[in-house]
Amino acid sequence: MVDAGWTPTVDAYLGRVTKAHILQAVREARGEQSAHLIDHLKKADMAREAERLLDGSGWLPEPLRMAIEEASADSLGTAAGDVADNTGDDALLEAEASDLPAVLGGNVNINERATELKADFQVEQKHLDAAE
Repeated sequence: MVDAGWTPTVDAYLGRVTKAHILQAVREARGEQSAHLIDHLKKADMAREAERLLDGSGWLPEPLRMAIEEASADSLGTAAGDVADNTGDDALLEAEASDLPAVLGGNVNINERATELKADFQVEQKHLDAAE
């Protein structure tokens, strides 16, 4: 995200979180001493100063860090799988396609499926009518 140009600004992040989150961000990026410099400020002023302190630090909020870590882990796993065995690609695609519901797999005749659903609904309706 940092490589893409995202920075923690007042508009993008700091103005939308609590003072505690702002202080935690500064503490993580610049240390306790920097956080102490702004801990007495009102939120708007704190957010502005935090933006200045965080500029160029590369700091990211926890959810964005987790997204990057997961993406890195996925790409590392994929790369390792590619190196280990490149012949299983077709089997992998078939397995992924079979994990999808038929509607998402693209192998469904819409009219047939609508007829099946209508029949199922009518059977269920008859059971409900009988139960009354």
